[in-house]
Parts: sequence; C-alpha cells; structure tokens
Amino acid sequence: MRPDTPAENVDHTAEAARLERTAGLYPEDAEALLLRAAAHLELSGDRPAATALYDRLLSDPAALEHPHLVRALKASNLWEYDHEAEARAIIDGIRTAAPRDPAPWVIVAESLEAHDELEAAAETFTQAARLLLTDATEAPYPTHPLLYGRHRVRRMLGLPHDDWDTLADSLHTSPVSLDELHDPKRVWSLGSNNPAELQAEISRLRAELGAYREALSRPFPVAVLHWPAPELAELLSAYPTLSTEYPSHEEHLATIESSLRELSSSGTPNLGIVTGTVPSYEAFAASEGSSPADVTLLPQYATTLAARGRAVAWPPQRGVECWCKSAQPYERCHGS
Repeated sequence: MRPDTPAENVDHTAEAARLERTAGLYPEDAEALLLRAAAHLELSGDRPAATALYDRLLSDPAALEHPHLVRALKASNLWEYDHEAEARAIIDGIRTAAPRDPAPWVIVAESLEAHDELEAAAETFTQAARLLLTDATEAPYPTHPLLYGRHRVRRMLGLPHDDWDTLADSLHTSPVSLDELHDPKRVWSLGSNNPAELQAEISRLRAELGAYREALSRPFPVAVLHWPAPELAELLSAYPTLSTEYPSHEEHLATIESSLRELSSSGTPNLGIVTGTVPSYEAFAASEGSSPADVTLLPQYATTLAARGRAVAWPPQRGVECWCKSAQPYERCHGS
C-alpha cells in the first residue's frame, strides 16, 4: 500500500528514513519497506531520491518478489518529473513482459491516463483484462481496480459498455454508480452556482472517497500465524516450552483453519495468514527485549508481519494453492 497522507501532516522525509533503517533490520521485508519509503519520498517532493530507491531494488531483480511492480512505480515516478521517454520505455517493457499480477498494469495504465494518454490507457487496461480475466463472470479481488480503471477510461472516451464494464458495475458496491462516478461532465458541475448540483457532486465525491479508503483498508486486521513444518520443528527444538502451543504440525494447521472459519462466521472481515520463520521471530523477540519462548509474543509477531505487508488473504481464490503449501487447491485441501 502507498501512503496518501498529505505532506503537511507527516514528515515524509523522516518517515522514509525510518523505513530504510527498518529495512536494514529486516532484510526479508526490504522490498515492501523500501517501496513504502519511496512513496513517502514522492510525497515529500523528492522524486529523484524515490527513483534512487527503485533503482536500488532493481539492482537485483532476481531477489524481488514483485519486480514488475517496482518497475511500474519507477515509471510512474519518472514521468512526474519530466523523464517521459524513460517512463514510456519502462511501460512498453512491462506490457511486453505481460506480468500476471494486476498491480503493475493498473499503475502504468493510470500513469498514461494521468498524462492524457486515454487511448493508450484503455489499451493497457484491456490488454491486462484479456490476460488476467479468463473467466468473464468471476474476478478476483486484486483485479477489481483493473476493471474500475478500464471502466473509467472508456467512459471518458465515450465508448459503449462491454461485458467487462458490466462486470465492473456488478462488483461496485458504492451507492453512487460507476457511470456517475466516471461521468466526464462531473468536472463541470464543480463550477456550478446551483447548490443542488454542488451537493450532488459532494455526495458522489464522498462515495468515491469511501470506496478508495475501503480499498486502502484491505491490510488485515486479523492475521493468523502459520509455521511451515521445517520452521515449526526448528522453533520447538530451540524453544521446547512452545510445544504446549503447537502439539503437532497437523494440529497447528487444523487450528489455523478452524480459527479463521470461526472469525469469518462471526463477521470479522479481511482475514489473512502470515508465515513465520525462526530467524525473523528471534529478531522480533530481540527488538521487543523479550525471549522467543514467550508465548504472548506470537500474536504480536503475526500482527507485525501483517503490518509489513506479509499477509495473504484467506480464504484463497478457487483453484489457488492452499495456504498450507500442500500443492493442492484450497477447496481440495483445508477448504474441503
């Protein structure tokens, strides 16, 4: 997630420096932390420094979990301070590489849109939709911004609705329809002297902001800690008192699934799973001035991992590998 707090309320330069220091302490999370640091630098106005961070990450692309996302963010940043040619070259490279993650597509398409390249933005959104949305009736949550962005650009171009636009309409839950939110004439209403028109536009903007904030709030308020079998064996060997918390790996996995189902049935939204490692947990315990054998540290560790962007959504999408990494689809494994 990229921060959107105005610069007058946050010292973005200081926050970027703090995140860089944290990345040094937790190298396994450096990618997520440095991306957040770069976003703060962009918000502070120091776009060259943000580019330097993106270049730092891209110096070893094989070590990155989301290299295309880093390239997309770099391209968007470059274009904002008059490095258009380099930004376009990166965008063309991303489109040629055709990543399976929707996030890079959304970023480069929105960058094109922001610079009035509406036809190119629509083509980019559509190329991504053809690649990622093979089922015309089902769209995983991460692809929703792709559909909404495509709907918005096509509405601005005056193009008629197609099946993907209809799907975007069906996914949109705001009381104000996408057609209204994406109406090009809305900008004119902001200059109206009619109080009723202004009030209607304020209502639409509030609905749009609410939907945006809902998307930003996706980080998981409840994340359950998962230990792979080798990590759990190492953990219990080093700290045998934790065996009361983890009698066996099979019981550990069953407890994760049952806990999440219970939380889901009680109405808790945005559930997730974080995967622990012993070195990371020991570093966390040291930072807290506590012993890894302290069972009360476990939920705190899970929350910290989730805050660093390490959580994955539960339940997995249909056909996706189960969260336990059994190589079986979730619905044939713990989801059965």
